[in-house]
Amino acid sequence: MRPTPLQKNLWALAGVATVAFGSLLLWTGYRDDTARRVQEPAFRVDLELTDHLGTVRTDEDFAGRWMLVFFGFTNCPDICPTTLAEVAAVMDGLGAGADQVQPLFISIDPERDTPAALAEFVPRFEAAIVGLTGTPEQVARTADSFHVYYEKIEEAAAPDGYTMGHSSQLFLFGPSGGYVTSWTYGTPAEEILADLEARVAE
Repeated sequence: MRPTPLQKNLWALAGVATVAFGSLLLWTGYRDDTARRVQEPAFRVDLELTDHLGTVRTDEDFAGRWMLVFFGFTNCPDICPTTLAEVAAVMDGLGAGADQVQPLFISIDPERDTPAALAEFVPRFEAAIVGLTGTPEQVARTADSFHVYYEKIEEAAAPDGYTMGHSSQLFLFGPSGGYVTSWTYGTPAEEILADLEARVAE
């Protein structure tokens, strides 16, 4: 029996509805997947290094706290001490909120930056900074996980005949260990403090 015009119209409408429903499901799935990607941090703190007191530390030791992370070396003539001085100013400005934040200084010069060398260096800034170092392999693995660049550069006038080139941004990670933001070298401590205070207060 041949279908009537009414039946043909109903079948056509049913086909359109099926296609529309399938498209809706695909769009909803796409939006959910996109939302998940947006919410997930770009990367997380991942480390296993020795601190300036000789204790092996991992990212789990700092869970539940905001982390200010900077990569540098103790023989750095300008960028590193300037940035750590800014970190100290930020920590001081946080007042009681400083208990929620842990500054970390990760050395990219394991050849010279032993725990003892870090123990002489980081306390100068009086900001409860934890200095971290390790074997060349550990440092390379940690720097890679943070997407940080560094290299050894021969320089006759520098201590031991070399200096280090490296990324100079200050990282911020959230209490769950996920990347939140970073500030370029030279960002005023007041600007970093205002941004961090707003986040810690949320």
